[in-house]
Amino acid sequence: MYHAKTWKEKVTLFFAILWPIMVTQISFYAMNLVDTMMSGRVGTNDLAGVAIGSSLWLPIFTGINGILLAVTPIVAQYMGSGRREKISESVIQALYLSVFLAILVVIGGIFLLDPVLMLMNLDFAVYHISFHYLVGLSIGIIPLFAANVLRNFFDAQGFTRITMIITILAVPFNVLLNYGFIFGKFGLPALGGIGAGYATAITYWIIFFFSIWMTFKVEVVRHYRLFIKWVIPSWKAWKEQLAIGIPIGLSIFFESSIFAVVTLMIGMMFTTVTVAAHQIALSFTSLIFMIPLSISMALTIVVGFSVGGKKYQSAKQYSHLGVWGGIGILAVGAIFLYFFREQIAYLYTQDPQVVQLAGQFFIIAIVYQISDAAQSGLQGVLRGYKDVKIPFITAFISYWLIGIPSGYALASYTYLGPFGFWIGITLGLTCAAIGFFVRLRIVLRRISNEPVEVN
Repeated sequence: MYHAKTWKEKVTLFFAILWPIMVTQISFYAMNLVDTMMSGRVGTNDLAGVAIGSSLWLPIFTGINGILLAVTPIVAQYMGSGRREKISESVIQALYLSVFLAILVVIGGIFLLDPVLMLMNLDFAVYHISFHYLVGLSIGIIPLFAANVLRNFFDAQGFTRITMIITILAVPFNVLLNYGFIFGKFGLPALGGIGAGYATAITYWIIFFFSIWMTFKVEVVRHYRLFIKWVIPSWKAWKEQLAIGIPIGLSIFFESSIFAVVTLMIGMMFTTVTVAAHQIALSFTSLIFMIPLSISMALTIVVGFSVGGKKYQSAKQYSHLGVWGGIGILAVGAIFLYFFREQIAYLYTQDPQVVQLAGQFFIIAIVYQISDAAQSGLQGVLRGYKDVKIPFITAFISYWLIGIPSGYALASYTYLGPFGFWIGITLGLTCAAIGFFVRLRIVLRRISNEPVEVN
């Protein structure tokens, strides 16, 4: 990382950080995509079961990872201000925190998983697959969260290629493990959709061990002496990280949970075919969303680094570059999605009824993705400023007080049916984008009297 001066240097640095994050995010999501696609090849029940299981897991996963994402602006601002000696201790404390949070999630799952699934009144086959998919997945929760702390540590310093290499190495393992556990290959039991959970959990362990190996192997991070120089757990350090991380985690949770809640409501109100079609549309559009999400993560790094060095004009320029870039990319992706929506659906299933319904979901998804790109980029900028509390309130109002209620009303009381939920999601995301934009204007006005760099 360095403080770029010219626009050309800023664009070069931004894309040097961005493209490995993008490869990493797409690779990570490709693992989920493989779960869904391979499960769909077994049968509609397996596809629906994995869809329900993923929908329960996703908001928890993204919420906890959002809390751990506090490592990124903390380390980035330490880097920007030249206080690098504080980085190692912050990362070790975050590792302790990640294990503690993972244990809480596992304990919560032991007591709550079965009651939650029972409330949904699912077909027994779908219930069985969802339950055991999540049981298998739970084996990898601790290494997953710990590995994400290390990822944030690498990324915050601009070493995004390290995470990219780790993920690229892990993807083939995930594909082979899914193939083995789902279809019973390589001497493994044929578990159908349930096998995707075990395959993903083992992959999480592989990623964790690769991440540890990189802390010893790569010279630019070896001097931090992670896993060699330990410190005792500190509530004060946890409190600092939680003060930033909890609002981030809750903001991400509120966003991801609207998709999870919609999936669960569709599962309760409509047929298994509708659940499968919804999951196909959600799965592929979420893959496309990895691009603006990657831009958001890169924005947190470069904006945080600039703010740490009091380079506020640079932070503003990076913001324009990233937010408008994300919106433009999603606009192009929307055109592709419109013309190839049914061909994409056939990658998941051969059921023509599911394909036709998924194509209709895709049309609505085209609209909401633009708002999703805008709100994601703006959140990334705000996190770089460590401004997280007001965005958290904005996210809650937009997603849970506007998005979910309006979607439910449209689905229940109009002819739109399940499509009403997706229109509600669009409204929530649009309101969030507007709210984050207003908040960013306030933040920029607040620091307008601070000295800026002379380029």
